Amino acid sequence: MKNKDLIFPNEFKTSVYLKNVVKAKNIIIGDYTYYDCPSGNPLDFEKNNVLFNYEIFGDKLIIGNFTSIADGVTFIMGAANHRLNSVTTYPFNVFNEDWAKVSTPHIQDLPHKGDIVIGNDVWIGTHAVIMPGVKIGDGAIIGAYSVVAKDVPPYAIFVGNPARFVKYRFEDQELIALLLQYQWWNLEEEEITKILPILTNKNLSDVKQFLKEQLSKKHFKNE
Repeated sequence: MKNKDLIFPNEFKTSVYLKNVVKAKNIIIGDYTYYDCPSGNPLDFEKNNVLFNYEIFGDKLIIGNFTSIADGVTFIMGAANHRLNSVTTYPFNVFNEDWAKVSTPHIQDLPHKGDIVIGNDVWIGTHAVIMPGVKIGDGAIIGAYSVVAKDVPPYAIFVGNPARFVKYRFEDQELIALLLQYQWWNLEEEEITKILPILTNKNLSDVKQFLKEQLSKKHFKNE
């Protein structure tokens, strides 16, 4: 069995690879993406951390490969919204059959903000809240207890309530562009093992040179 097929990737059993845990068809998780839950049972991620997830609403939660999700992170799906096109926001038809018969359709009236899409190699800090329709780019970092209500660019750091841009992880925009082009997170496990000394190298000049060489080789092969 390959590492990515495990439920618990280590002996502590506070973390799970989510792809091997979630059941809902509208929750799509990439390889090696994990949820760490030392305060409870990480197997309950779908029940405790993906709220208001009703497939009839039609939205999805999509998370890429190698994303790190800390304890208590919450994804708020679109069905959490209330109608905004009438004088009341109260969901009458949900709580009373007689009210449901005389009120206008509820699902159709809710604001649809689209799928929540989390990229690859994203780090989401503890108890952050991701709101409906938010897109978070590859390599981004979300600070603990942040409430993310707008899109986050790749390799950006967002913190606060509401979450705001702090800085990019790297000042070198060319390095970011190279990382996005190389997409190491899509490599096979064996290939990633080989390049781990590069991925964990603090000398970013060496990393940048490696990426340029690898992309040049790839371009040459495709010609």
